[in-house]
Amino acid sequence: MKIALIQFDTIWEDKHTNLKYIEDKILSLSNDIDLVVLPEMFTTGFTMNPQNVAEQENGTTLKAVQNLAKLKDIAIVGSWVTEEDQKYYNRLYFVFPDGSYKTYNKRHLFTLVGEEKVYEPGTEKLIVSYKGWNICPLVCYDLRFPVHSRIVNQNYDVLLYVASWPDRRIYAWDSLLKARAIENMSYVVGVNRFGTDPNRIEYSGHSQTLDYMGNYLIEPFSDQDIKIIELDKEQLLKARTKFAFLNDADEFEIK
Repeated sequence: MKIALIQFDTIWEDKHTNLKYIEDKILSLSNDIDLVVLPEMFTTGFTMNPQNVAEQENGTTLKAVQNLAKLKDIAIVGSWVTEEDQKYYNRLYFVFPDGSYKTYNKRHLFTLVGEEKVYEPGTEKLIVSYKGWNICPLVCYDLRFPVHSRIVNQNYDVLLYVASWPDRRIYAWDSLLKARAIENMSYVVGVNRFGTDPNRIEYSGHSQTLDYMGNYLIEPFSDQDIKIIELDKEQLLKARTKFAFLNDADEFEIK
């Protein structure tokens, strides 16, 4: 599976400009890309003003992403602010090439900035099946909670994080992504935003891809750019058979 990681400077609460940027970049990709990964809240930045930017589920952003997915025959994943039943969600969308989609509401809300005061937490984990791969998509702060991301019965091949992770704690981002890859013997893809927001929070990006042993396939990069990586499922399965660490994992369930 060939994946494009798009790291860019999100323009604050400007959906039109951000969508135009994403459209131009995705349309410029080669036709052999299978999946495009975008940052958390890629149309607005990590805003605590959902009333200014929220959309219904079938709103402008979903329609734009569905159109791009169909035009390029690719899947696209990222999160944006969604309103449902008068509640706001930091909702991740995994949009398939035919325009169908699955969603995941961010479970762990970032209390340091009061995210839990304006958004509703998710309750259900999502595993997406796509082109023979099982993918577990999560959002930013979820990365700090390994129980939530823990693989169960080898039920995913790729652990994927979309994020708005600030530069001041980028060491934690790098360290935790590597830990998640090693402990779950899974490919890990992390896509973070770049730039500075109006709250003077700086984002250095550090989007990256790691293999099932914690080795970098794409090293953390700190500019506005697109990186492409091709993952090999056969090599993953060989490693899981040779180093059968997952067979010794504890059994548990999240309530």
